[in-house]
Amino acid sequence: MTFSKSISIKNKKAGFEYFLLEKFTAGLVLTGTEIKSIREGKANITDAYCAVLDGELYVKNMHINEYTFGNYNNHEPKRDRKLLITKRELRKIISKLKDIGITIVPTLLFINEKGLAKLEIAVAKGKKLYDKRENIKQNDIRRELEKGK
Repeated sequence: MTFSKSISIKNKKAGFEYFLLEKFTAGLVLTGTEIKSIREGKANITDAYCAVLDGELYVKNMHINEYTFGNYNNHEPKRDRKLLITKRELRKIISKLKDIGITIVPTLLFINEKGLAKLEIAVAKGKKLYDKRENIKQNDIRRELEKGK
């Protein structure tokens, strides 16, 4: 079974709001209508965040539109979804979360070559206002240099 259309939903806000320290790839526990909506590209991870509950990692506030051809079995758009990650990686993430100002943000939702939905998450530290201004300044300088070429 091959999938011609590759889905890649990015969280552009994450790179602007946070310093991304370390990235991990996690699987998602989804229902049938959720994966169908993701394959149509109808998902949003901009406001999503991850949390550790009872020793398991969950993504919260990730919006997956209801499947258009779904019936009464359709899913709830903003339900908490369990992330599948190895125990070693989970212990590593939990140890990093003990530092002040560290959080876990989803950066990319994609469908891999096997047709499974994967979520790239990053352990991140929030940027201060002056860091964001510096980031904007660097981007402007880079754009000006590219125009000059």
